[in-house]
Amino acid sequence: MPAPDPLRELGVRSDADGGELRVWSGSAESIELRLWDDRDPGWCVERIALERDAHGVWSGRSALLTPGRRYSLSADGPTGPLHAFDPRIDLLDPYARGLERTPDGGWRGYVQADDGFDWGGVAKPATPLDHTVVYEAHVKGLTKLNPALPEELRGTYAGLAHPSTIEYLLDLGVTAVELLPVHQSVSEPRLVKQGLVNYWGYNTLNFFAPHTGYATRAAQTGGPGAVLREFRGMVRLLHEAGLEVLLDVVYNHTAELGRDGPTTSLRGLDDAHYYRHLPDGSYLDTTGCGNTVDASHPAVQRLILDSLRYWSEEVQIDGFRFDLAATLGRDARAEFDPAHPLLTAILDDPVLQRSKLIAEPWDVGMGGWRVGEFPRRWLEWNDGYRDRVRDFWLGDVASARRHGVAPNGIGPLARRLAGSAHVFTWERGPLASVNFVTAHDGFTLADLTAYDRKHNEGNGEDNRDGTDANRSFNHGVEGPTDDETIADTRLKAMRNLLGTLLLSAGVPMLTAGDEYGRTQNGNNNAYCHDDELTWLAWDREDWQEELRVTTQLLLRLRREHPALRPVRFGRFGETVPSSNQMDWYNKEGLAMTGEDWDSPAERTLQYLAASTPELEHFSRILLVVHGLEEDVTVTLPEHEGVSGYTLLWDSAMPELDEVELEHGPGSELVVAGTSIQLFAAH
Repeated sequence: MPAPDPLRELGVRSDADGGELRVWSGSAESIELRLWDDRDPGWCVERIALERDAHGVWSGRSALLTPGRRYSLSADGPTGPLHAFDPRIDLLDPYARGLERTPDGGWRGYVQADDGFDWGGVAKPATPLDHTVVYEAHVKGLTKLNPALPEELRGTYAGLAHPSTIEYLLDLGVTAVELLPVHQSVSEPRLVKQGLVNYWGYNTLNFFAPHTGYATRAAQTGGPGAVLREFRGMVRLLHEAGLEVLLDVVYNHTAELGRDGPTTSLRGLDDAHYYRHLPDGSYLDTTGCGNTVDASHPAVQRLILDSLRYWSEEVQIDGFRFDLAATLGRDARAEFDPAHPLLTAILDDPVLQRSKLIAEPWDVGMGGWRVGEFPRRWLEWNDGYRDRVRDFWLGDVASARRHGVAPNGIGPLARRLAGSAHVFTWERGPLASVNFVTAHDGFTLADLTAYDRKHNEGNGEDNRDGTDANRSFNHGVEGPTDDETIADTRLKAMRNLLGTLLLSAGVPMLTAGDEYGRTQNGNNNAYCHDDELTWLAWDREDWQEELRVTTQLLLRLRREHPALRPVRFGRFGETVPSSNQMDWYNKEGLAMTGEDWDSPAERTLQYLAASTPELEHFSRILLVVHGLEEDVTVTLPEHEGVSGYTLLWDSAMPELDEVELEHGPGSELVVAGTSIQLFAAH
């Protein structure tokens, strides 16, 4: 039999005789468990000196360590540049399943009861990757302004699971809600002094407790146990509707910030081992957030793995998006290793075998951009896809207006449409790519078409924060305009961006609100705004409803046509199951030449894709993409087995009621400037 894991069962375990706490610290010389009175948070009712074993695990028992108990730790140890011990500070158990605020602004751990939550036999949806459409949303922002919800549910876990929210998501056609961080987080002191908050939540206090602020007032009053029940109830109802729940998890840094930041947990327990340091003791920061959790250490790996297992098993979460995942793959030398023990352990863990694993494959450290380098079964945010799509429909068009010619041909976009095979290996396939045009950080879809520059003055940093590389185009006026021609051109650009995203091979991620053209008034870093700027509006104009219907249509077409969502890359001369057989034609209906791919004057292609059925019906589509502002005449290609083409969608025409839909091979049609057409080939 294998030897027991020395880091097993960390945290609190309750039993008939009370409970035991186990916590890891390799540097501490003493650790004390403090138990606090139920009614008076300032009254310590018991102190227990923990005992250390040979593996650095400190443990102790108490008859009072029962469900509902508030508790903390204090630790003492050596001094020096690698240590931050201070026995006067009450520290959080890294494994605390619940947290509670004290009147003086501190925090206590909370012993959660095993209340046997009733999942009612509802299983995880297990949506296949080729059918997955991710909807990135903020728990509060998604429903805060929704008038269909009772006021007390708006902006809460319960509000996200309300029938009206679920109906909206299902009607739109997404399959998975990816929630911005829901681990308990706090705002940085700098923001608090400015009267701002960390709205996005990328400042994690604890890896196990759900964020209390997103629970209903009733659940908050009921305590951490009620908050967890509300969270689980949300997951159950979403699963019952067939929607998966993915969590954006931040394991790369914590809310303890830099060495002068607050000490709340890991720093006070063992700064030397939980965080990365330079030789002089200062922090090695590959996250840009003040500290970097040292994932090369076994205790840190165990902490992250146990957190993932908890959320997957006990809260029934379907998958995770790992913030700055390159940091989690850095070895003891801080160099990225795709075979890193943590990345491998996540893949091999039996509890996580069916979890969707999405890497943000970069950080801000040396050699931090690692797109395409994560192990098989990992999905990755594809920033190259984002950049090429924005360039083609926005930056290149802007440049063509200014200089008379676009800087790029259509080749770079075509590679992305087909699944980014030049980035991801044949074994990983197109579904390794999470395609996106926008995300929570950066411009919204509408703002990409309305602003050339960021407008972050409200963030309190004199517009210095946020990226300047937006690849956007305001179409002639910065910000809102009454010019109908510009407004219509912007709307068509939004349809082109959405059409490209939802008709490309790969896993699409849609940012909440982009389906109707949500704006942040040009703010491309709205992390510190918890107000109408970042909350989704539900009172929408006619053009916004039209755009939502377009998104809905595109998602339906994606579902209906397997040729738009191949599982595998094809191989020339082979029939690969669940892949695509692809043929590429120019505007004359002839095979693409090198000039057709590369010439900025020839930004038109016809992409004929036929599925190779394995689990679904045969499907063949023709996608016509035209990237110049002048109309072009296109000759539809003649191809063996194709007798005709039926127009399904045209980004230049929201309504197809008065348009000829049926066309034969070899026929000519006029394609509007900067537009996409999707045909069923039969």
